[in-house]
Amino acid sequence: MFSEYKHQSYFDEMFNEKGGVRDHYEQVYQQFSNMSSVDLNNLQESMQFQMMKQGVTFTLYNETQRDPLERTIPVDVIPRIIPADEWELIEKGIKQRITALNQFIRDVYHEQAILREAIIPRKIVISNPYFLPEMMGVNVPGDVYISLSGVDLIRDDSGQYYVLEDNLRTPSGLSYILKNRSWMIRLFPDLFFQHKIRPIDESINLFLSNLRSLALHNKKDPVVVLLTPGCYNSAYFEHTFLAQQMGIHLVEGKDLIVMDNKVYMKTMKGLRQVDVVYRRIDDDFLDPLAFRPDSLIGVPGIMNAYRAGNVAIANAPGTGVADDKAIYSYVPEMIRFYLNEEPILKNVPTYILSRGEDREYVLSHLSEMVVKETSLSGGYGMLIGPHASMEEIQQFKEKIINSPEKYIAQPTIQLSRTPSLVDGQMVGRHVDLRPFTFMGREGLDVTPGGLTRVALKEGSLVVNSSQGGGSKDTWVLY
Repeated sequence: MFSEYKHQSYFDEMFNEKGGVRDHYEQVYQQFSNMSSVDLNNLQESMQFQMMKQGVTFTLYNETQRDPLERTIPVDVIPRIIPADEWELIEKGIKQRITALNQFIRDVYHEQAILREAIIPRKIVISNPYFLPEMMGVNVPGDVYISLSGVDLIRDDSGQYYVLEDNLRTPSGLSYILKNRSWMIRLFPDLFFQHKIRPIDESINLFLSNLRSLALHNKKDPVVVLLTPGCYNSAYFEHTFLAQQMGIHLVEGKDLIVMDNKVYMKTMKGLRQVDVVYRRIDDDFLDPLAFRPDSLIGVPGIMNAYRAGNVAIANAPGTGVADDKAIYSYVPEMIRFYLNEEPILKNVPTYILSRGEDREYVLSHLSEMVVKETSLSGGYGMLIGPHASMEEIQQFKEKIINSPEKYIAQPTIQLSRTPSLVDGQMVGRHVDLRPFTFMGREGLDVTPGGLTRVALKEGSLVVNSSQGGGSKDTWVLY
């Protein structure tokens, strides 16, 4: 299977720079070397068939948001393996980063010390589309703003880890790491048990316990619900899966009602008070009385109940102020300011295009840059300079000149590669890594490994599921 595998200048997760197999991949290499492409293809097709049967899907949209296509997320049967020492560094770095980001969000909506000290420009925060004035002075249960987060990591051609993005609003993908693991154990039980792999089974229980900890007055048996926009949302499978696995109620806005500044769920036995809402609805649509009046998927009055301290919402409204790609460039300064520590994980060098000097440099080097619209996610609103046409580069140049504050730019980093099975062939494909964190009143937990996303198109650097990317199981070794 590996005889035609091309070793290029990228950092390869399985092979070293001389083409030798890295020690922690040796057993995986031997296993798949001895399998035929027909057998592997059959296993992969079997996995995809099971995904379709179980409804493990993600909805893709084109740029006009019309003609949505529901599809399974391709799962690659070749696992990604992370040795214990690498994971120890990643875990410490993520905990440090999320702790600082959580303190930043609280500070922005209360004392604003970091703005008064001019560590971060006030304008870049106040003009942020995710900054919610309605959250000013609101006391959040346990000061926990980021109950669930997904931090996207990449590696450069030397193997150095970098944080590419922080996903703090309604990050998706937690369900896929659990499904990937269950399928890999079923397909390759011997291979799985030959390795000392850190389990991820407890992830759901950790998330649930952290959500429950947010209930007011340390309520012993709080009612927790997952608020979904409904079955037409791209990640609806995940909403149903997580609710079922955690044993909590899956509700839509129409299933909840606010009375006397308390949130109630409509049930067959009457109204039942809700203590914690894990919402998968964007801020704008959460409460038509506070935000968009045309929202049909929100809960009228939920923000009044939240301000009154009668319900917890995870993640907290306004968390997106730290999710913006322009704010991302200041996270190392947040870590120094709030924690008095040096960042463990590095940022990708970032150009803020509202700055004249940065903008001038980027405009003259667009063919070498990745340009991102600060308020978008999921791989939308991006220019990847080395793969873009002259027409696309010119279009982005005009966008930047007209609205420079909407964009940031980064040098193109050649993401690390890992062997992947594509059309029966073992080929190198670029990957990133999204570990998930759970925060509650008692602290912070990180899933061992997380979601490895794969850019399945040859040469592509875009791994997002919304752009057709796939995923693979991620093994963290003891």
